[in-house]
Amino acid sequence: MAKYAIGDLQGCFTPLMGLLDQVNFNPSQDHLYFVGDIIARGPDSLACLAFLYQHADSVSVTLGNHDLHFLACLALGKAPNPKDKLDTLFASPKCQTYADFLQAQPLAIWLETQKTFISHAGIHPHWDVKQALQYARFAETIYQSENAPEFYANMYGAHPGLELNNLSEKDKFKAIVNVFTRMRFLDQNAELDLNNKSGLKDAGNLIPWFEFIPSNSDATFLFGHWAALEGQTNKNNIIALDTGCVWGGRMTMMNIDTGEKYQQNQT
Repeated sequence: MAKYAIGDLQGCFTPLMGLLDQVNFNPSQDHLYFVGDIIARGPDSLACLAFLYQHADSVSVTLGNHDLHFLACLALGKAPNPKDKLDTLFASPKCQTYADFLQAQPLAIWLETQKTFISHAGIHPHWDVKQALQYARFAETIYQSENAPEFYANMYGAHPGLELNNLSEKDKFKAIVNVFTRMRFLDQNAELDLNNKSGLKDAGNLIPWFEFIPSNSDATFLFGHWAALEGQTNKNNIIALDTGCVWGGRMTMMNIDTGEKYQQNQT
């Protein structure tokens, strides 16, 4: 049984199939861990969700910002951004079924045997793995509840900071979602900067979140979200899997046990 982690799909179905062909993916034996942003911006979000749903027993997803935005739009009755190319998904009779599938997925996963933490954007360096999983569960309980719409409505706007014990439930939810799905750079005080989406060369005085993580940490962290990194973190235990397939780059998959990587062009 092989375990594979796969970078952001963003509606790019054909390269996903190419990657799985490379390793002769067997859904009865292998398991796929997707780092989020299954949908949006690419040509076939509906096909991506249909495949994951069909293989639900062999698939785990840590939700990304685009996935949560889809759930929020659906719950709040808002039209998607035309740039997200989600009209076909919203018009599908399976739309709610696929939304329910995504809603059941976590924000973070810990693989004890491999000492591997998986999330869409990473882990805040002030949180250890146990804390991060507790915060993820807090947010998951909310977006999987009947009260999710009121929390979705508060999910956007200014970042409320990370003094979680001093925040309202809605702002605590927002802060946790920001870390797991939107984080890239931190300032000198380890607070999130959600404006700079560039690569490392244009960081200015900001610091990539993973620079705060010790290289001798016994855990490995797998994440997506940050295509501008082009898969480079300069740290062996911090693995960036979003290599910008939807922007003309390649889709990346990694065997979690061996570290072997596979890549596939969009066409």
